[in-house]
Amino acid sequence: MATFSLVGSERQPVADARSIAPSDPNERLEVSVLVRRRAGAAFGERVRQVVAGAASQPHLKREEFAQQFGTDPADFAKVRSFAVSHGLAVVQEDAARRTIVLSGRVAQFSAAFGVKLEQFAYDAGTYRGRTGAIQLPEELKGVVEAVLGLDNRPQTKPHFRIRETIGTAATRAAAATSTTFTPTQLAALYDFPSGKGDGQCIAIIELGGGYRPADLQTYFSKLGITAPSVSAVSVDHGKNSPTGSASGPDGEVMLDIEVAGAIAPGAKIVVYFAPNTDAGFLDAITTAVHDAINKPSIVSISWGGPESAWTQQAMTAYDDAFQAAATMGVTVCAASGDDGSNDGVNDGNNHVDFPASSPNVLGCGGTSVQVTNGKITKEVVWNDGANGGAGGGGVSSFFALPAWQKGLNVSNGKGTPNALTKRGVPDVAGDADPQTGYAVRVDGKDLVFGGTSAVAPLWAALVARINANKGSPIGYINAKLYSHPQAFTDVAQGNNGSYSAAAGWDACTGLGSPDGKKIGSVI
Repeated sequence: MATFSLVGSERQPVADARSIAPSDPNERLEVSVLVRRRAGAAFGERVRQVVAGAASQPHLKREEFAQQFGTDPADFAKVRSFAVSHGLAVVQEDAARRTIVLSGRVAQFSAAFGVKLEQFAYDAGTYRGRTGAIQLPEELKGVVEAVLGLDNRPQTKPHFRIRETIGTAATRAAAATSTTFTPTQLAALYDFPSGKGDGQCIAIIELGGGYRPADLQTYFSKLGITAPSVSAVSVDHGKNSPTGSASGPDGEVMLDIEVAGAIAPGAKIVVYFAPNTDAGFLDAITTAVHDAINKPSIVSISWGGPESAWTQQAMTAYDDAFQAAATMGVTVCAASGDDGSNDGVNDGNNHVDFPASSPNVLGCGGTSVQVTNGKITKEVVWNDGANGGAGGGGVSSFFALPAWQKGLNVSNGKGTPNALTKRGVPDVAGDADPQTGYAVRVDGKDLVFGGTSAVAPLWAALVARINANKGSPIGYINAKLYSHPQAFTDVAQGNNGSYSAAAGWDACTGLGSPDGKKIGSVI
């Protein structure tokens, strides 16, 4: 049978990982297959118009999107026939998400996709992985666009930092002079418009951990806020499962819920739990974007990883999901990372974090603030050094330069400007320094968190208030924001390693921190 290599599916082992054994041939797994959408050319044109802010293109309802741009049943039938021929079972089909989930044993998947699945060991543990490209029969050429889940390495990490109260003399000194804010205090400092986000739904993507309702009730009660409605959705067998460790994924889950919920308590908070794999993460995003029951108008993402850790097929599939969100009026906010200009990759090169680097996402960077008499008197790039964290940002190696970033410059660590040639990250910023951090409650403890993980739900809550006040979702806002830099407080001091802040947009804090009411008036 003639086969072809699926473009962009090539995988390499995690750095320093080594193969220790073949995967158990009887191990069962599930794999997500992404199938092309119908009317692909029309979809691309609609996305271009929405991204450009064309008033003639209203947001599609989810049902309309599924009908116009979902997967053709005939294409699903081809994949189903292929699966059955290899003894694989179809456990889920979703035309709007263009996803078909297959179940079977390692031996069956290895034969079906022409891969050798092995167990790899590295410093963080072990994972099931593969090397090279996925093979598919010729009859699926152009039909299948991505195959995710054969490899189950942890694809991302959460982007939060906890303020340390013990440690080095420098750490203790910083803690002694630090400031703590509630989310509502930061919303006031950034002059967010009034309101509670009534009638909105904020989707929060989580890849581990969980929340305890009692902790949320205590937290919001202390703030004098009626607790928002919070519910969980299971994706790919992920679930709300607190670990009991604030420094683990519980910290991310609680930070996201508490920041978004405190600022927009009138909004419904829906948390989509999925495994931390390329398949799980994408399935959580597409489930949220196409959720016709909860109907999120905003998606907040605080997980990510360097572009170099992703396959091209995965980044393309995620970006397509964000394009779909744009056509339906869903705003997607993503943290830009906490490891400065190298995004935690110590190869001597600069890296940006994905999915924040998608041009169809609002990339959220980090600052450090000083406040006097209830006003921000100074705001600089968040950079606590190699061990303390710094806001992620830089230039994508994968995504082309968006039209709304043309003509911008990126300044290196010495302040020398160079023309921006590809997608620049981040777009916007907000307080992310643990020393000027957010009061949160996690696993029964009151702690102080920073990281760009806090900035994504901060912006998500701002969008929720704006949506509620306008009576309709603002949706994709990048192009509009870049045409109104006066709606931001420019942050022109500091660096995140290889890049310096500068007047106007920069690769540390984007356009700057929000003047919330001005943002609401221009979009």
